[in-house]
Amino acid sequence: MAIGGLISNRSFGSFIGSGKVCQGEQAILLHKGERSGIAVLHGNMFYRKLWSQTENGFLSGYTCGRYLRSTVHLDENTLKPLSVSPNGRQLISSVSLCHCKKTHKVSPRQRSRGSFGYYSFSSPVPGGCLEPSDKDGIGKNSTSAYYKSEEYDITEAKVDSFPSPDGTNEAILVGGDMQEAVPLWQDFPKRWVIVLLCFAAFLLCNMDRVNMSIAILPMSKEFNWNSATVGLIQSSFFWGYLLTQILGGIWADKIGGKLVLGFGVVWWSVATVLTPIAARFGLPFLLIMRAFMGIGEGVAMPAMNNLLSKWIPVSERSRSLALVYSGMYLGSVIGLAFSPILINKFGWPSVFYSFGSLGSIWFALWLRKAYSSPKEDPELSKEEKKIIMGGSISREPVTVIPWRLILSKAPVWALIISHFCHNWGTFILLTWMPTYYNQVLKFNLTESGLLCVLPWLTMAAFANVGGWIADTLVSKGLSVTTVRKIMQSIGFLGPAFFLTQLIHVKTPAMAVLCMACSQGSDAFSQSGLYSNHQDIGPRYAGVLLGLSNTAGVLAGVFGTAATGYILQRGSWNDVFKVSVALYIIGTLVWNLFSTGEKVLD
Repeated sequence: MAIGGLISNRSFGSFIGSGKVCQGEQAILLHKGERSGIAVLHGNMFYRKLWSQTENGFLSGYTCGRYLRSTVHLDENTLKPLSVSPNGRQLISSVSLCHCKKTHKVSPRQRSRGSFGYYSFSSPVPGGCLEPSDKDGIGKNSTSAYYKSEEYDITEAKVDSFPSPDGTNEAILVGGDMQEAVPLWQDFPKRWVIVLLCFAAFLLCNMDRVNMSIAILPMSKEFNWNSATVGLIQSSFFWGYLLTQILGGIWADKIGGKLVLGFGVVWWSVATVLTPIAARFGLPFLLIMRAFMGIGEGVAMPAMNNLLSKWIPVSERSRSLALVYSGMYLGSVIGLAFSPILINKFGWPSVFYSFGSLGSIWFALWLRKAYSSPKEDPELSKEEKKIIMGGSISREPVTVIPWRLILSKAPVWALIISHFCHNWGTFILLTWMPTYYNQVLKFNLTESGLLCVLPWLTMAAFANVGGWIADTLVSKGLSVTTVRKIMQSIGFLGPAFFLTQLIHVKTPAMAVLCMACSQGSDAFSQSGLYSNHQDIGPRYAGVLLGLSNTAGVLAGVFGTAATGYILQRGSWNDVFKVSVALYIIGTLVWNLFSTGEKVLD
């Protein structure tokens, strides 16, 4: 029969001395009837036995670590583990031996929830070693030792040991995977540590980007800039941003996402901190610094896409990307909310100094915790590596980018065209929204600023909702292609519907509701086209996102300019009609030519 047991996988440095449990060793409780003892493990070996046999029939001391990690079922004949099942993060406690005259306890320092199983077997010889030949004594007439959920100071425990009659310390190979117990936070899946670090990077990305939209007001007064100059400064960011979209994807696919994203965050953080200094030197220096900042932020999305294509299995792809992109939305909320406070208290330069300095904290964590792929992470568990590699494909680095092959695929062009159509409407709403609130809905500037935060919050919430829905559908057997088409269709047709309603609404409250719903449904695109780069070409995910996002940025630049031209000759209804038309074109292209299957190897 198999024997159930609990093994403490912690070191026991508190028991130093002959016959005690020494530093670096581990122990398990052994007992039979009124004879109980400790088997000491050194690594994965039964190293020696410490027996305690008293007339009262209880163990006079115990050696236990702070955590019980595994239940090990041993083979009756060989004593090798048949299976190892985790018990979770459990706290060790007093030992209560059944059928004994007494129960030995050590005063507890702290109580904790939970209960434990038992370790039950015996040895035929007092002070002897458990060997395969002892099978007759295993599991017969044995007493169970139950561990109650109480934590003790193990430094107070003592073990009364009896040496083996022959004076030897024999060893029996146990085998099995006895993992060292670690705190709960260290058991957090490593792939989601990468996701959270990317989330933080994107949070900083938009915080550093939107602070200029607030700081530009006092800056223009101080330096006497006119509207044309302000527009030039705002647009200078995109000069660098466009430059590194494709280059960032190439670098990430060739040398790894860790280096590229780390470079990007450090680069744009330094540029943010230097912005006030450049402004005081003169306008040309400020324009160059803003372009430099765009260079750093331009590599972020391709590098992140490369990283997640290697770390995240397809069953978790949508929710991971949704979480990362929601960092951008929340970064805008934080930037817009805290910039005015900092400016009022410390002046406009404080926004750039404080926001930019946060990048150093992120970079320190990034260097310590991040790796470009699971293969490079020495701390990654075998179980998690199996999950990641089982749900992903080849992780070999890219040496040559097959441009002809990439540009010959219809799903690639579906991505590029759809990204353009999507960003046209998105950039218009986000750029011109304060003006719409002020001119059409007659809100004052303070109300307009506060309401500008609402769409970002809505997008952050619905992006994660869409991600969980998409991954759930995939896990239930729906094809990735179908899921991507459903989610992106919502991302196109939802905004199109709510923009058409804006033409008919009569009250400001309904207009704000339509705008919020439009952006909320738009966020489902994170589980559609934004996840599709990794579907169709995981090895070239960085390059693919660089290509499509270049089209998306161009849509933002041209769409913002075209909106101003339309408003000079028409109305807001005309602006919304153009966006709706592009949303419908994007829907048709996406559903006709996109796929969730791999087309680039």
